[in-house]
Amino acid sequence: MPESPASGDKKDFVILVAVVLGIVVFMFVQFRGTRQHAAVKGDTKPAVTALSDWMGKLKPVKPDTAIDKVAYDRKMLLLAHIDSSQSPRATAVAPMAPAKTPADLLPVPVTKKTPVKRKPQDLWPVKNAPYPNPGAILPFKRIIAYYGNFFAKGMGVLGEYPTDVMLRKLQGEMKSWADADPTTPVLPAIDYIAVSAQGSPGADGKYRARMPGSEIDKAVALADQLHGIVILEVQVGLGDIMTEVRLLEPFLSKPQVHLAIDPEFSMKTGAKPGTKVGTVDAKEMNVVAEYLAKLVKERGLPPKVLIIHRYTQGMVTNATSIKPLPDVQILMDMDGWGFKAKKISTYKSFVYSEPVQFTGFKLFYKNDIKTPGTVMMTPKEVLELTPQPSFIQFQ
Repeated sequence: MPESPASGDKKDFVILVAVVLGIVVFMFVQFRGTRQHAAVKGDTKPAVTALSDWMGKLKPVKPDTAIDKVAYDRKMLLLAHIDSSQSPRATAVAPMAPAKTPADLLPVPVTKKTPVKRKPQDLWPVKNAPYPNPGAILPFKRIIAYYGNFFAKGMGVLGEYPTDVMLRKLQGEMKSWADADPTTPVLPAIDYIAVSAQGSPGADGKYRARMPGSEIDKAVALADQLHGIVILEVQVGLGDIMTEVRLLEPFLSKPQVHLAIDPEFSMKTGAKPGTKVGTVDAKEMNVVAEYLAKLVKERGLPPKVLIIHRYTQGMVTNATSIKPLPDVQILMDMDGWGFKAKKISTYKSFVYSEPVQFTGFKLFYKNDIKTPGTVMMTPKEVLELTPQPSFIQFQ
């Protein structure tokens, strides 16, 4: 006897239900197997289920590795002596201008314009710099650096004193700065001149000397002893900046090693170092920064600090075109010497007025007190500068 149309539909429905149940059971088994596999391996990450893979909706969530942007912005405001309840990246919306009247359209007599004096909050903190990637030093710490070369007593404290004496002096400075600003932890640095300008041309006529790797290793070891960082100084002479920087790559590949460029000894005109003040341009510094950023990404390193020294206008041309990167923090260091008023004036003229990202301030144990009756600036006096320097260098 042939089936009725109704009984055929019922049979098809039963088959469809069985197929759907079969798919659900299969997915459950796959899900359970995935969870059990993860448990057996001791995997602490959330398991990706077969169902989520199939549907393409659920994805494993990566841990949040971004810096605390609120804390970063607050600290940048404090460095600029601005109320930290404000946002440094907020931009005010200009009010709508009133409609023009016929009188407004009459010709306006030409008068000599008075230069507009920019306020500190218009310059600092820098508003177009990117947030740094995780592991960045600045602005969360203040670097306290001892500068020099182990071969030369006259180039700074690193070579002037026996190692144990130098380390005790550095630790004393760290305490002074920590006491002056308890809100900012101090980070010690061995600031070593790895490529030194010299008065003789040398075998290749470049007027610079590269320090042996063993001496740079010594700087790294001293920094490790202090749980600090190393800054490798480059005084290029008549050489090429990137050539010298690339030769330091084995050291720059270490997470605690950073870089400084001293334009004073970058002699573009071919003059002998020390006879004139040298210069670098923003384009050169951007190439260095991009190289460091590439190194950071390839080696999985924390962001680098790139320090640029300056005490004249011509030492750094087009300074405001230097581009900080998430993996490279740019710091402009005022390293002129002299009495207090002179140093503050130099800072305001060549560091404060052309903001890049962070600032530094150099103190000279001898040259700053050459003028009779003068004393070296105290931490309190330096911290009154706008912005507060994040890098303090002693020579």
